[in-house]
Amino acid sequence: MRTRIVALAVLTSVLATCLFAVPLAVAVLDYAVQHERAHLLRSASYVAIDVSGQVYDGDPIDPEDLEVYDDDYAVAVYDEDGDRLAGAVPGEHPRLLSRALDGDVRTRAEGDLLLAGFPVTHSDDVVGAVLVATPRSTVLWNVGFLWAAMASLAAAAVTIAWLVGRRQARRLARPLEDLEESARRLGDGDFSVRSRRGGIEEIDAVGAALDATAMRLDDLLARERAFSADASHQLRTPLAGMRLRLEAALERPDADPRSAIAATLVDADRLEAIIGELLTLARAGQRAPAAQVDPLDLDTLVGELSPEWGARLALHGRDLEVHVAPDAPDARASGAAVRQVLGVLVDNAVTHGRGTVTITVREAPGAVAIDVTDEGPGVQDPEAVLFAGQADRRDGHGIGLALARRLVEAEQGRLTLTRVSPPVFTLLLPTAAREDDVVPARQPGG
Repeated sequence: MRTRIVALAVLTSVLATCLFAVPLAVAVLDYAVQHERAHLLRSASYVAIDVSGQVYDGDPIDPEDLEVYDDDYAVAVYDEDGDRLAGAVPGEHPRLLSRALDGDVRTRAEGDLLLAGFPVTHSDDVVGAVLVATPRSTVLWNVGFLWAAMASLAAAAVTIAWLVGRRQARRLARPLEDLEESARRLGDGDFSVRSRRGGIEEIDAVGAALDATAMRLDDLLARERAFSADASHQLRTPLAGMRLRLEAALERPDADPRSAIAATLVDADRLEAIIGELLTLARAGQRAPAAQVDPLDLDTLVGELSPEWGARLALHGRDLEVHVAPDAPDARASGAAVRQVLGVLVDNAVTHGRGTVTITVREAPGAVAIDVTDEGPGVQDPEAVLFAGQADRRDGHGIGLALARRLVEAEQGRLTLTRVSPPVFTLLLPTAAREDDVVPARQPGG
C-alpha cells in the first residue's frame, strides 16, 4: 500500500506538471521567437532611418550606421533596384527583399535564420530596403535556459510530491499495520489486544470496532468458562447422590436393590433434565428478547416442582411449604432458567439450612418476587463474595448461587440476599402484565 500511495502521488504530480509545463514551454518558445522578430524589426528600422539619406543621395554608406545592439545580427542595405549597397546577410532572400521594396514590413523564418525586412524611405518614397538576420539557434539557446529552469522546478515539485507521498503513506499504513497485528493477535486468542489510534477517523473507527469485538469476545469467553464451571456443580450434585445410593446398595447385597435402582433412575431423569435445560440456557444469547418470551405461570411451575423438592426434604426429616399469592402476576422469563435458579436455592437450603423450607410467590413493585427461606442460622459470607462463586468452594455453596445470579440477570431479573438470618433469598422477575416493566439487572455483588 505504501508503494501504491507513493507511486500515485508521483504519477499525479508528473501528469500535472506535464499538463502545465508542456503548453507553457511551447508558449515560452513562441514568445521568444516573437520577441526576437520584434527586435529584428526594431533594429532594421533604426538602420533604415540612419541610411535613408545616403541611399537617396547615392553616397557610400558608413559602416558604423550598420551596427546594431546585438552582435549576432547580420545587416544588409539594398537600393530600390535590389542591389546590395552595404553589409551582408547569409543566403539570398529575394521574396522578403521584394516585399520590403514594396513598402511592407515583414519578418520571416528561413532554415536556421530569422529575418526581418524594412523599407528605406525618403519623403514617403521607398528608396531601398534593409534586411536583418540572426541564427535561430540563438533564440533556442536562450529558451533552453528557461526550459532548464522550468525542468528544475518540475523536478522539485515531483520530489516534494514523493516526499509528501511517503509521509502520507507512512501515516496511512502504520495504523493499518497495527490493525493487522491486532487482528492477528485476536485470532490467536489474545483478547486483551487494543489498537492504537492514528488520527485518521475512518481507520480509528475500525480500530474501535476491533477493540469492542475483542472486549465482547473476552467477556463472552469468560462467561462461557464461568458457565461451564458453575454448570458442572449443578451436574455434580445428582451424580454424587446416584453414586452414594448405588454404593449403599452394593454394601447390602441381601437387600432388595429395586428401591435403589428406582431412586437412581429418578436422579438420572433429573440429571438428564438439568443437562437439557443447561444446553437451552447456554443458547440464551441467541433467542428472542425477553419482551417476546411467553408468560410463565409461577403457580403451575412451583406446583410441578414441589413434589420433588418435598421428597428430598423428607429424606432429611424436613418439610416444604409453598405459598402463592392470588394476585401474583405471571413472569416474563424462561421456564428453564427459573427452574434452575429455584433448584439452586432449594439445594442451598437443603445442604446449608435447617427446618422448614418456605417458598413464597408474591407481587413486588414492578416485578414478581419469589422468596426462598429456611430456619437455619444464616449466611456468613458477604453478598459480594457469596454471588461471586468464591464462597466455600469445598462444598460448592457459592458456585451454584453465582450461576443462579447470572441466569437471573440474563432474564433481566435480580437475585439478592434480602435477609441474612434466617436467610431469605429473593428472586425478582419482570412481569408479563406490562411490557415496559423491566427490572434492571445488577452486577454480581451489586
